[in-house]
Amino acid sequence: KMLNKLIKYFLNNRLVAFIFLVTVVFLGISTAPFNWNTGPIPRDPVPVDAIPDIGDNQQIVSTEWMGRSPQNIQDQITYPLTTSLLGISGVKSIRSTSMFGMSFIYIIFNDNVDYYWSRSRILEKLSSLPTGTLPQGVQPALGPDATALGQVYWYTLEGRDPKTGKPTGGWDPQELRTIQDFYVRYGLTSAEGVSEVSSIGGYVKEYQVDIDPEAMKSAGVSVMQIMKAVQNSNLDIGAQTIELNKVEYVIRGMGYLKNIADLENAVVTVNNNVPIQIKNVAKVSFGPGNRRGGLDKGGADAVGGVVVARYHSNPMEVISNVKKKIEEISKGLPSKKLAEGTESKVTIVPFYDRSGLIQETVGTLQDALTHEILISIIVIIVLLMNLRASILVSGLLPLAVLMTFIIMRYIGVDANIVALSGIAIAIGVMVDVGIIFIENILRHLEMPQNKGASGDRLKEVIYEGACEVSGAIVTALSTTVVSFLPVFAMQAAEGKMFKPLAFTKTFALLSSLVLGLLLVPMLSNLIFSIQFNQKRIKKVWNTVLIVGGILLAILFHSWMALILVLFGLNNLLDYMWSESGKSNPKLINIGIAILFAVYYLTIAWLPLGAQNSTLANFLFVAGIISVILGLLTFMVRHYETALRWCLLHKRKFLLIPSLTLLFGVLIWLGFDKLFGYAASDGVRKTPVWQSVSKRFPGMGKEFMPSLDEGSFLLMPTSMPHTGVEENIRIISSIDMRLSGIPEVDVAVGKWGRANSALDPAPTTMYENVINYIPEYILDQDGRRMRFKTDRDGNYLLKNGKTYNIKKDGYRKYTKDELVPDDRGEYFRQWRPQIKSPEDIWQEIIKSSAFPGLTSAPRLQ
Repeated sequence: KMLNKLIKYFLNNRLVAFIFLVTVVFLGISTAPFNWNTGPIPRDPVPVDAIPDIGDNQQIVSTEWMGRSPQNIQDQITYPLTTSLLGISGVKSIRSTSMFGMSFIYIIFNDNVDYYWSRSRILEKLSSLPTGTLPQGVQPALGPDATALGQVYWYTLEGRDPKTGKPTGGWDPQELRTIQDFYVRYGLTSAEGVSEVSSIGGYVKEYQVDIDPEAMKSAGVSVMQIMKAVQNSNLDIGAQTIELNKVEYVIRGMGYLKNIADLENAVVTVNNNVPIQIKNVAKVSFGPGNRRGGLDKGGADAVGGVVVARYHSNPMEVISNVKKKIEEISKGLPSKKLAEGTESKVTIVPFYDRSGLIQETVGTLQDALTHEILISIIVIIVLLMNLRASILVSGLLPLAVLMTFIIMRYIGVDANIVALSGIAIAIGVMVDVGIIFIENILRHLEMPQNKGASGDRLKEVIYEGACEVSGAIVTALSTTVVSFLPVFAMQAAEGKMFKPLAFTKTFALLSSLVLGLLLVPMLSNLIFSIQFNQKRIKKVWNTVLIVGGILLAILFHSWMALILVLFGLNNLLDYMWSESGKSNPKLINIGIAILFAVYYLTIAWLPLGAQNSTLANFLFVAGIISVILGLLTFMVRHYETALRWCLLHKRKFLLIPSLTLLFGVLIWLGFDKLFGYAASDGVRKTPVWQSVSKRFPGMGKEFMPSLDEGSFLLMPTSMPHTGVEENIRIISSIDMRLSGIPEVDVAVGKWGRANSALDPAPTTMYENVINYIPEYILDQDGRRMRFKTDRDGNYLLKNGKTYNIKKDGYRKYTKDELVPDDRGEYFRQWRPQIKSPEDIWQEIIKSSAFPGLTSAPRLQ
């Protein structure tokens, strides 16, 4: 009764229903995670990332005590700190690692503990450590409020020509590191949502005092005296104030170091009224600090940093804020004139920007939803054979998706590849809701007593048709939602991974149900009440369709608008059909709609690949759809016959699901695992058993989804005792070799650790970020671009020349060198022998093989 009252209220109050519809559309567009230009509609998108953060609820305590061995770090820092932190409430486990000069303690809390509450408890514990727990001068620090997945933006600082943007050099690593530490890092840290900016590479400038043992012996000076003199030489001394002539003066002794001479002249001790200065017993100079990590780009030493997004922030928004801040601070970066007269300006150059991956991931989901909606439209048109009803059902799908985004935004479910997959999975059930409602309403309208119903009578018929199935639909959707309860009960990494999918699928089902109950009856009444019984109205309406289609085609340069012209012409010429062919215009309209939907699906999908013609792809898609719809139509028409046979031959029919179950389990687990317990070792060694086991090996397992990021992470390691110079040589050689692969855009390698608690890597660990060019030239949204060609298939270049890979061989061209053309051809950037990213990875493996270097698995 409650559902029926709800249906009746929105059916009778069109204004309320339209306000609800407009609200869903505007809020949905505002909160959609896609990169849409919404114009006057303000954007408040769902937080979006590429993959879900499945890490533990973890905090990191890092402590630096440079120059000490790992054993000293373990005994004097890691162990005392670990035992002191054990008593914190909600701690599940504590892990730690000790390395040269650094200690890292990982405190893992229960998942139900608030992230920032856990940080406050740790800080409280660290501030109350008993005196003597740690060596004097050692201060533990709490890591950034972020996870390792928060590393969203890596960049290097390079000298470049401000006019052309080409590399010029002219800056040494120490200068660049100083600019990074004291200007760039502070500027980017102030961007909204940034937790930390860590520096990597270059040399940290410091005062270095190299003592002379012979001079110390002759002067009678100890090392401790020199250390104390250095410490005391960099102090300002305060002496309160004095008052003269009613004016107060602050008294202080100015002792901060300004140059090397200030430190050289510092007095260590006085012997026989002769001061012994530091320059008498030691040599003072500027020098580089001890390095435990570095950066290399294309074989050259580089300086850069990594931007870490704050926990539970919107990574896409954080990257956008960082880019705005880079534009802001770039104006203040220094520049210099080189000897040859070229100007070199320090420039921030990104080499890992997750926004590209996020946009392409979301774009892939957007394309998938578009494909599903187009396929649903085709199926609905064929099943219902009613164009108006098909438009109504198809229109509910994007509305339900928009409503799902609204719920995600205000419930707090972030958008990522797994969460958005829940919407894609739910599309089939969402279509069912509209089909069941509309089909039952059509059935009622086609009854003899209801034919030609209009006005209040039409409302009553639609109300009866909707109410008749509303209860069954609610029950069916409730069953689907209940079936996901085990997913909602998942914990730890599995819960973080799959709960968003369960939420989004549930939101999508509820959205389709709400829209079906509230809007379908009202829109059905609106659409089915439109009649063109009068010839004049019919002519005017179809003329408007023809003129509107032509104008839209001219204004938007899209011949897809010509579908309106074809509809109008077909409707105007329906008088030419005989009495027996009156239904033909309706069938022609349906055929036109299907033809255009199939063509648009072909353009969006290109299942045979962009290298094949549009016609070949169209015929392939049309063939698949024809076969599937043919089987579907055959099943619908012969369902009663098949059902009768199954009921009369139950045992024979049950063989089909039994064999399906058997083969499903066999493919899943594998033949050897499924039947191996019942066979002896001799049977397992027989050729038949070996052949079947090879045919059915079982399915592999992968927890995280595999993404085509357009980049690889190569992480080999060298021998544990490898020195810094050897590490620099190896990673430089690797990057130079990788840069020589034509498909590789840029290769940047990191050895050791960045200056961050999130990166506890030893110096023998390498991380090479390898960005490869996409197979086809893409626009900023990750979609393939078309370029102009001549009649012979040669690409036209902006310099007036042409290019053909068969005649001219493989060459690299950018989109700035080619001529864009919406009707042109896609430009393939890979060599002919490179067919997939796996082929590029094999090239990388060949180029990175070094003696004494471990191999590395393919990583995202």
